[in-house]
Amino acid sequence: MKHIIIIKYGELSTKKDNINYFLKSLKNNISNNLSDIKHTITYDFGRMFIDVTEEDIEKTVERLKCIFGIHEIIVGFISDEREILAIKNNILELIKDKEFKTFKVVTKRSDKNYPINSMEVSRTIGGHILKNIEGISVDVHNPELLVSVEIRKNEVLYYFNGLSGLGGYPVGTLGKGLLMLSGGIDSPVAGYLTIKRGVKIEGIYFESPPHTSEFAKEKVIKLSRVLAKYNSQVKLHVINFTHIQEEILKNIPHEYLITIMRRMMYRISAIIAHNNKCNILVNGESIGQVASQTLTSMRVINEVVKMPVIRPVACFDKLEIIDLAKKIGTYDISTLPYEDCCTIFVPDHPVINPSSIKAEEYEKLIPYKELIYEAIKEHEVIYVGVEEDKTYEDIL
Repeated sequence: MKHIIIIKYGELSTKKDNINYFLKSLKNNISNNLSDIKHTITYDFGRMFIDVTEEDIEKTVERLKCIFGIHEIIVGFISDEREILAIKNNILELIKDKEFKTFKVVTKRSDKNYPINSMEVSRTIGGHILKNIEGISVDVHNPELLVSVEIRKNEVLYYFNGLSGLGGYPVGTLGKGLLMLSGGIDSPVAGYLTIKRGVKIEGIYFESPPHTSEFAKEKVIKLSRVLAKYNSQVKLHVINFTHIQEEILKNIPHEYLITIMRRMMYRISAIIAHNNKCNILVNGESIGQVASQTLTSMRVINEVVKMPVIRPVACFDKLEIIDLAKKIGTYDISTLPYEDCCTIFVPDHPVINPSSIKAEEYEKLIPYKELIYEAIKEHEVIYVGVEEDKTYEDIL
């Protein structure tokens, strides 16, 4: 017998006419993730099979846990012995070290010429297990161990309980989005949830030196590196927001500082997204969490762009967001004590129900179009991978 890794699709199986596109994308994503591991991948509309060497099984499974589009990961076994006696003995050998009190055997025959039907194979195997292992029983409804046997044309496939995958859609199947990535807790979680829906993300980060430190920027790069585990790489656009922010601070009534600042960020993000073929903006706004995230504030800030804005955590409470941040590995990074430019100039009493008319009038007090052009023209691009980054100047 030899190992084989089996991938079950889950949600992908509902795609009908488009399923081949999604499965090819999943296969390509897996191959890219396993580029340093010798492997072969075959698939049909029901499952995908990955063949790697014995020593690479564990490493491969760990990689697969970070790939969207996978419902379940199973390490199975293949044998070319198809006689019922060999099947019974192989099953017993495979389960002898497993701990369980109840079990169930399920048999499938893709080779309908096999002389024993599926029900009879299951009964024969079940009886053999009960005869040779003490203290166990059959439970057809909720077994601790599910024993699956598939009799194929030239081989028999055995597998047991699997590991849960991340679900969702393969990254890139639904286009690209630009994530407004701060150093906080919420935006990385929003990015993760967006990637889960098949959207490949790029990131945009607004720095404001010397008001923000290089440590704050490094924190965002670390967050990007975590997201890169699921996204393969994060192209991070770093915008120097200092000049714009200082102009806002000098000229705009303080209660409108956050509103005008966010409107400028949205404008810049929309241009960067358009230039990089991103279809949507993504951010970590959660309704009512801060002054700029009341429904009125969201509307007034959102109206400066025509591009759709997706807010995956809009209806999550803070504790739900924190739980997910801990699960995906961003929480400890997000809570490092380095402020981003959204928090350094927060007024004592920011407006929670801003007026569009007032916002437009106040914006006339600064040459924001020139400032935006300057910030975009001089922005920095960092390609963040799981292990190493590359930095380029991207002149638009």
